[in-house]
Amino acid sequence: MVDESLKEVVREKYGEAARRASGGGKASCCGGAASDCADPVTSNLYEISDTVSLPAEAVAASLGCGNPTALAQLHPGETVLDLGSGGGIDVLLSAKRVGPSGKVYGLDMTDDMLALARENQRKAGATNVEFLKGDLEAIPLPDDSVDVIISNCVINLSTDKDRALREAFRVLRPGGRFAVSDIVVRGEMPEAIRKNVELWIGCVAGAMEETEYRARLSAAGFSDIEIVPTRIYTSEDARDARLDVGAAPAELDGKFMSAFVRAAKPSLR
Repeated sequence: MVDESLKEVVREKYGEAARRASGGGKASCCGGAASDCADPVTSNLYEISDTVSLPAEAVAASLGCGNPTALAQLHPGETVLDLGSGGGIDVLLSAKRVGPSGKVYGLDMTDDMLALARENQRKAGATNVEFLKGDLEAIPLPDDSVDVIISNCVINLSTDKDRALREAFRVLRPGGRFAVSDIVVRGEMPEAIRKNVELWIGCVAGAMEETEYRARLSAAGFSDIEIVPTRIYTSEDARDARLDVGAAPAELDGKFMSAFVRAAKPSLR
């Protein structure tokens, strides 16, 4: 069952991040209200050569944990869907890669993020981009309509991950690719951390354990599943990010990682 109260908290937190970026500030994945902490999750994800031509607000609003556009190996002419597109940084980068013959959709549930993303689209002059309002669990696109799904530290925030993955599978064309950056857990995580809403919004709690992620992707119909670590976090990272990790932060060492998650929708035979 979808936890609507948690979804509303996530929506408000990300709306606040959009307003901060629109006002010239920097969004942060840190817990609580901190905006000046050291954020090991969202920092230094993009090359300067990637972002120099983008609106500053798109870069400032980024709350991802990786760079799926660089890892997804996008090709000219492809149709791409970014789940939880935020301020639009990965949509705009993808639009460059797929070129004028391609198309990129950005899906987000937060009005402030959508308004910011559309303004960033206007500033960037991106004509092969469309931002849609909706949830990961009910994607407003038809079956078999996109070649590639990307996402950047958003699947872990879903309160109904099985449904979100089934929807991703539904809208992909046969042979299509699922290529997302996400937070993944290795081994068991203390229950108190899973229940901490600030950590959930802060991109840590809500993450699936690695074997669970594989199993849920497989259950949704995906094949060729691969999870590749891109960053592994420690209790020191948690302290730098001002996350409330309880009395035994060392339990977190090596348990959380940013990862690139690949899978495919089988081709028709």
